[in-house]
Amino acid sequence: LVQAWYGGQATGAAVADVIFGDYNPAGRLPVTFYASTEQLPDFQDYTMNNRTYRYFQGEPLYAFGYGLSYTSFSYGQAKVSGKAANMTLTVPVTNTGARDGEEVVQVYVKALDIPGAPIKALKGFNRVKIAAGQTSNVTVALDKEAFFFYDEATDELSLKHGKYQLLYGCSSRDCDLQAVQVEI
Repeated sequence: LVQAWYGGQATGAAVADVIFGDYNPAGRLPVTFYASTEQLPDFQDYTMNNRTYRYFQGEPLYAFGYGLSYTSFSYGQAKVSGKAANMTLTVPVTNTGARDGEEVVQVYVKALDIPGAPIKALKGFNRVKIAAGQTSNVTVALDKEAFFFYDEATDELSLKHGKYQLLYGCSSRDCDLQAVQVEI
């Protein structure tokens, strides 16, 4: 199954390159594909419950950030440096396959102390080329806005102090993510 969206004039040639292995894809889904219509909230429910990957609690058919490649990657233990205003997550990523490829390292923030906050929210990513059998230390920068959440008292976004998990991996699926905890 290839979802090519609106690829333009050269779509046919581009899709053929992917199908015949002349190009190793690294695109990622910008939406969540639900497994069934029963997972969708009622049309008259205007809350965010179960809407988008940020609030969805079920198992999707294809998760936000999901993608395929002709190679495979493994993630090591991330290291965090810096403070909330200028934080960097460094993740060792190894191309465990037989072909060179590109990986999109995604970083999600999960607030542990904020009621009503999203389950997780994409706050950074980095697309990198990694040769077969090689490891690359991939960095993803997070500024203080990665820790901004809605404040009802001021009716705006503001920096929220507390405990967070930085979730990193190849898609928004829980099984594709590893975590490191930080405090702001």
